[in-house]
Amino acid sequence: MITTSNQETAHQTLDAVLSGLMRRYSERVPDVKKVVTAMIEEEVIESGDEIENDHIAFRTMGVPNLGIASFEKIFLHYGYEKRDEYNFIEKKLTAYWYSPPEPHYPRIFASELRVHELSDEVQRIIHRYTDTVKSDPVDALNLDDAEAVDQFLHQPLWQTPTLADYQALLKESEYAAWVIYNRYYLNHFTISVHNLKPGYNTIDEFVAFLQQHGLKLNSAGGTIKISPDGDLRQASTVAQMIDAEFSGGDSFRIAGSYVEFAERRILPAFKNLPANQVGRQHRREGFETGNADKIFESTFTTQTGK
Repeated sequence: MITTSNQETAHQTLDAVLSGLMRRYSERVPDVKKVVTAMIEEEVIESGDEIENDHIAFRTMGVPNLGIASFEKIFLHYGYEKRDEYNFIEKKLTAYWYSPPEPHYPRIFASELRVHELSDEVQRIIHRYTDTVKSDPVDALNLDDAEAVDQFLHQPLWQTPTLADYQALLKESEYAAWVIYNRYYLNHFTISVHNLKPGYNTIDEFVAFLQQHGLKLNSAGGTIKISPDGDLRQASTVAQMIDAEFSGGDSFRIAGSYVEFAERRILPAFKNLPANQVGRQHRREGFETGNADKIFESTFTTQTGK
């Protein structure tokens, strides 16, 4: 049984971990500041603290000692609960989402590459790096030490790849190339647009606002990705390009991270609920494979090369 004091400690640790993730992510993704500044200037919000973070996402390699089986231990420890599984056949990915211990925390969306489905040559390249991880690194981590967890999520798990290996992966799996260099860096955070003030609280209105401010948006599958039930609507920026230093001294510009935007509509059973009484439990929950499949492409060269 988890006591109240233990819950409070876990929440404090989670607060610190999320703060560390968002700080480094914001430094690495200038579009975060650009979006927040525009929202403040147009008086959509008074400060960035008002933004609800719908979810954050991570990418992993599905190999021994790593992948979701390892990564999820961190957030399960803080009270997150594993939910639905998603299968991305063409991209060879498996993903799950995790519901938070309290409604004000972001959902987690974690994916992994099914490495065994790739070509022999690409598998060899990936294992050349990941096979150096001989045991599950999360098992050796003190999950109650927020600083240690923050450092872990931003530290190399294997050697920096060579540019040749990165480019070989890029040809077959852009997801693999992203993970081999970026590792557990936060892939994106998501602004919940439905909780913004009228005029900005639908994805259509918010996308128009972003375009007016010159944000470059992911057009894969359409700028706005809509679930079959129509109740989950998402859009995202195109990943920021970063100057990457590879093993051997080579430099190359590669895709970093991006920003997502989500509108979760009120479920039919709660359509008549007064606006001030609507909570997360009254809105469309979970994720949608079709939407996420196209959101993944925010880091793909078909988008970053536009």
